[in-house]
Amino acid sequence: MTAGEKKVILASSLGTVFEWYDFFLYGSLATVIGAQFFSAYPEATRNIFALLAFAAGFIVRPFGALVFGRLGDLVGRKHTFLVTILIMGISTFAVGLLPSYNTMNAYGIGWVAPVSLLVLRMLQGLALGGEYGGAAVYVAEHAPVGRRGFYTSFIQATATLGLLLSLIIILSTQGYVNSAFAATTITNADGTTSTLTAFQVWGWRIPFLVSVALLAVSVWIRLQMSESPAFKKMKEEGTHSKAPLSEAFGQWKNAKWALLALLGLTAGQAVVWYTGQFYALFFLQSILKVDQFTANVMVAWSLLAVTGGFLVFGALSDKVGRKPIILGGCLLAALTYFPLFNMLTASANPALHAAQTDVPVVVKTHTADCSFQFNPVGTAKFTKECDVAKALLARSAVNYTTENQSAGTPTVVTVKGKDFPVADPAFAKSVSAALTVAGYPSATANPTVIKAAHPLDIFTSQKLAVIGILFILAVYVTMVYGPIAAALVELFPSRIRYTSMSLPYHIGNGWFGGLLPATAFAMVAQTGDIYYGLWYPIVIALFTFVVGLIFIPETKDRDLLA
Repeated sequence: MTAGEKKVILASSLGTVFEWYDFFLYGSLATVIGAQFFSAYPEATRNIFALLAFAAGFIVRPFGALVFGRLGDLVGRKHTFLVTILIMGISTFAVGLLPSYNTMNAYGIGWVAPVSLLVLRMLQGLALGGEYGGAAVYVAEHAPVGRRGFYTSFIQATATLGLLLSLIIILSTQGYVNSAFAATTITNADGTTSTLTAFQVWGWRIPFLVSVALLAVSVWIRLQMSESPAFKKMKEEGTHSKAPLSEAFGQWKNAKWALLALLGLTAGQAVVWYTGQFYALFFLQSILKVDQFTANVMVAWSLLAVTGGFLVFGALSDKVGRKPIILGGCLLAALTYFPLFNMLTASANPALHAAQTDVPVVVKTHTADCSFQFNPVGTAKFTKECDVAKALLARSAVNYTTENQSAGTPTVVTVKGKDFPVADPAFAKSVSAALTVAGYPSATANPTVIKAAHPLDIFTSQKLAVIGILFILAVYVTMVYGPIAAALVELFPSRIRYTSMSLPYHIGNGWFGGLLPATAFAMVAQTGDIYYGLWYPIVIALFTFVVGLIFIPETKDRDLLA
């Protein structure tokens, strides 16, 4: 690389790391933030609203792709992604300054706090929708022919680095603040009291506030950059698009490639990426009942170990092509997810794995009354007896079967032959106790579940086995994600490249990927099989493999200036 090329990659990558760091901060601290800005509601409800605000950032990402993609093709790559980083950085810093609901409620305007938070989250999503396309196009248009996969793979590594950085900052801040400052006892809205750590009260703001330093460095570097060669050439020749949106999506000859890019590349890439990084973390915490700290440590180590894989597969795609690596990653993931997640259960929580195999649990109900509990924003209510029973068992990571009963028959859960009617006011408590007696481990007393005392506490066979499984899942992520920027950039002409590639990327990752946890949980609750939710990424990855194999051309040798 020349010094100028290194500077291009550094400017684009640092900025994108920073933006992903900002975006992941909220996801990691959603429950803590929920207690600050939605404290007028019970705990379960405020967590729902906190996750709804998080989901808003995903929902608006494709709109950010349209807005900033259009600007990027009209006024240039450099100026557009300078704007996106400013919006993201200022919004993130402002979250750390927002007064809580209780503070604003003292002035009779408590609603201002959650509304302000939601607005900032949407601004973050819009900015991220424009940032990725700008960074990918900018680097690719500076890269020499035959090196675009390697150069743009630095951009691809930024999402994992951003997640890793956010986990490191959160864990280190949490450890220091909680050890240096005393906990606080508060009175809840219902009259009960809760003890909050210093991090939960005010320390959570620190990771948001320190991001201003990253913003300053990123902006300073980007201000020194010049426009990309491809865009300058178009401007000089007067061939740049005057209406990028209508040209990209209003003409079928161009729009069909955006559709094929979504179905044949980014949809499968998204579900493999989300499964390997986000769903693996969700599975450890929510299904396998691993504590938050330990789960974060395990995932962080696996990501640290695999980060170089983005560069390896990006460079390899310059030799063998984008399609073999991206589609190969989709196929490998689809074929191995079931055994890998089964191994993850056996390694991370052996007692739970044994109980799922040995303890028979049956839901006896009229199956026509059961809902498919798809609840991506957390606002739907499932109150039928069948839904109550299945939701409780799914949250408890219980494998169960369903027996259909005649209409009007009360729903009953059977644990090792003993019946527990859902209509019983003590149903939840009784079933939980019966499951513990039958062999399901208690959430508070399970010596077999993996547990890390500190970030370096990984050198046992159990912990290394878990990190190894997570590492394999993350390798699939590097395969599908490392070459994706180069593949998308090369698929579209320069005059509408920013607009065209951004939309399928963010629909794939924002919607196909973002809906994965909610969809997977609904599938688990519907079937009683904790692994059934894996069919969601498997089917989409296989579909992308077929569509990509048939319809997506190999693009590694295309001339971006043509």
